[in-house]
Amino acid sequence: MSHKEKVPPPLFSQIVKDPAQFLGYGFGSGLLNPAPGTWGTLAGLILFLPILLLSEWAAWALLVFGLLVGSWICQKSVEAIGVHDHGGIVWDEFIGIWIVLILLPEQTWQWWIVAFIAFRVFDIVKPWPIKWLDEELEGGFGIMADDVVAALFAALSIWTIYALLI
Repeated sequence: MSHKEKVPPPLFSQIVKDPAQFLGYGFGSGLLNPAPGTWGTLAGLILFLPILLLSEWAAWALLVFGLLVGSWICQKSVEAIGVHDHGGIVWDEFIGIWIVLILLPEQTWQWWIVAFIAFRVFDIVKPWPIKWLDEELEGGFGIMADDVVAALFAALSIWTIYALLI
């Protein structure tokens, strides 16, 4: 299995036939180019916000469920395409942005934009230990781990900014 090679993503008609891939590719958002991770993060944000605003309990339940099945979803998507952490696999971005959103100090559109930007910055720049996790951990768990830590870094940064502002 190759590591992050330039392999084209599958077709939408292929992923809709497999629930793991359909979720792994973020309901198709990971098939968008350029920057499938950014598109996946945006899709995750748009899909999660109504749930979060309707019921924080439902949002937590979805997040925990998404974390629990995330490694499996990502692993099945990797096996189908034969590339570890293919850019189009964005379930990890879904979970990452969900973590940041649920941990925001306030649920306002301004903080949602900050959450999106902060998560993308940490996911793209990958400061230590995020880069180490990305490079060293394999499989579905490895795909998920660096984004979870990037999300926690983003949330911590946001709370630091919030504490300085109040």
